[in-house]
Amino acid sequence: MEWWLWIVVGIVLLGAEMLVPGGLFMLFFGVGAIIVGIVVACGFAQSEWMQWGLFSIASIAMLLLLRQRLLIKLWPPADHKEVDSLIGQIALPTEVIAPGASGKVELRGSAWNAHNASSSILQKGQRCKVQRVDGLTLHIVNDKNS
Repeated sequence: MEWWLWIVVGIVLLGAEMLVPGGLFMLFFGVGAIIVGIVVACGFAQSEWMQWGLFSIASIAMLLLLRQRLLIKLWPPADHKEVDSLIGQIALPTEVIAPGASGKVELRGSAWNAHNASSSILQKGQRCKVQRVDGLTLHIVNDKNS
């Protein structure tokens, strides 16, 4: 194949990566095609089998070596420390919650599901302390008993 055709294929693959939601696969094949185009333009790898072999090796090697690192750089894993930082915070029930029952509380301006982990009734508006977080449910106790 001509060197300029490899460059065009590489640019098309890079453009397709931007248009198609995926997981950064076509990016490496696009870069691999551009690398082959440059190598062919420099006078190396003139035979078709060598060009396709170089394209395959370069693309797959970059995919295996760089994809995971690039994904972590672009989209770091979610950090769950913010929810865990709710422990010890003061919440205000928006309704009466019996011992062992569930209800709603307000914390940081948002409504949360809550479970009364104390042995006393929690009144509406009473200060309660978050004892633990289980998913989207706060386990609360009377602030005076904690």
